[in-house]
Amino acid sequence: MEPNFNVILKEGCVISSSGTTGTPKQIYRDPDNLRACNEVAIEAQKITKDSSIYTCTRMTHAGGLLLQTLPAYTLGCDITIEKFNAYTFLKRFKRHTHTFIAPAMCEALIQTKGFKTADLAGKFVAMGSDPIPNHHIQAFIDRGAIVLANWGMSEIGPCVINKLYKPGDTPEDNILGDTFWCNYKVKENELYVESPMCIHTGWFATGDLVTYKKKSLYYDKRK
Repeated sequence: MEPNFNVILKEGCVISSSGTTGTPKQIYRDPDNLRACNEVAIEAQKITKDSSIYTCTRMTHAGGLLLQTLPAYTLGCDITIEKFNAYTFLKRFKRHTHTFIAPAMCEALIQTKGFKTADLAGKFVAMGSDPIPNHHIQAFIDRGAIVLANWGMSEIGPCVINKLYKPGDTPEDNILGDTFWCNYKVKENELYVESPMCIHTGWFATGDLVTYKKKSLYYDKRK
């Protein structure tokens, strides 16, 4: 069932964490937090009132609800929400401009027969929720898509640190990003973030160990 977006914007919402920071838990996002997340997501992904969103990730998680769907709703965009199906995805995505997919979904799509000839020119594909292999990005930009390699967490964002790839670019493995929509610091290789998009006040220890090089952050492993 589709969430009541008006209620979410007015009262906030509870999302489920994936468990990467420990035991999976319920996390409350208040209306001010959601507004901050929406503003960044809209700007980072160039979502406009004319955008059309195809959501096929779980609405109980930040990636499904907060990365594209709720921000797009605030602009009055066309939104389609349905369960992911690798064999119908490409056909369904044709009439949309934006989508978000996790690595397992990327891999499933790449293995389908239709992917080799798919025309994704001008499509905006956000990737994240787990470390992003460079061959996933490469496969999609080879088909003409614009890919946002994105890092976020249930506690912050989810659109927080990212890098935009276009056809002709050379993707890198385990990239977090070179564009920062938060304050960040690296202490003993652990990433700390601070932002109105975070449910915690002050610096939040993410538990992600990272490397900074070439003006970008790269994911190493969980602490």
